[in-house]
Amino acid sequence: MSIVVETEQETVQEGLDVLTKNLPPSKVARLLSIWRVGRGDYTADRRKLFAGETVTSLFAKARAHEKRSRKR
Repeated sequence: MSIVVETEQETVQEGLDVLTKNLPPSKVARLLSIWRVGRGDYTADRRKLFAGETVTSLFAKARAHEKRSRKR
């Protein structure tokens, strides 16, 4: 398996694409207005969010999500 590292802008664009495809414009606007860069502790949040996960388990969850999304 090879890993492609996207630019920050590519990642932001992909995230915005997901939001605009799955949320009404009013919710996208509200979410973007409450996001604040530089606040919180990403490392602590990440450790809590992914506690007990491995790259393999996260990959499996991402694949399962992708398959569910294609069925819609």
